[in-house]
Amino acid sequence: LGMFSELKFPVPWGHVAAKAWGPSEGHPVLCLHGWLDNANTFDKLIPLLPRGCYYVAMDFSGHGLSSHRPAGCPYHFLDYVIDVRRVAAALQWRRFTLMGHSMVLIFLFSYCFISPQFCFLYPEMVDKLILLESLGFLLAPEDTEAWLKSKRRVIDRLLSLEAKQQTPKARSPEAALQRLLEANSHLTAEGGAILLQRGATETPAG
Repeated sequence: LGMFSELKFPVPWGHVAAKAWGPSEGHPVLCLHGWLDNANTFDKLIPLLPRGCYYVAMDFSGHGLSSHRPAGCPYHFLDYVIDVRRVAAALQWRRFTLMGHSMVLIFLFSYCFISPQFCFLYPEMVDKLILLESLGFLLAPEDTEAWLKSKRRVIDRLLSLEAKQQTPKARSPEAALQRLLEANSHLTAEGGAILLQRGATETPAG
């Protein structure tokens, strides 16, 4: 397991980088580094682990060789969870082992640990959780169901929108106005036309 390969997974702002060890047909293990670390966290550990597994250690966005998010965009804890979801989807892993290191406190007084949080949100995708120098995900029992539903809905909607991204359609000014009015029933035709002056871009096609 000393040899590894470099991987890249496209995301809307660039790519998420990762390192992989072992046979690709082996049992999948996704390795998540700690706060301000990167995938090299696992360089000394992976060769000591059981052979026959496929270990993928990803760099979270803005870490290691992964692309930084656009300037001015914060790195929220849920964004890291979405990174994990994106990589799992790119690898076509429906169920895998998750091994996480540290990630301490992302916000003061807030226990936002990425590995346990992903397991909490997507338990059907994780067969085992391995925590290295970390705690579990702490949440008051009365908040659990509401938190789970709201966060999972946010992630699923975002990834669904990204998957549907297409080249914008060109429309005539009249068709663009009609489309805007259909989507915003409170708008008058005059109000819609005013918004379109700044909300649409003219191209040779429309």
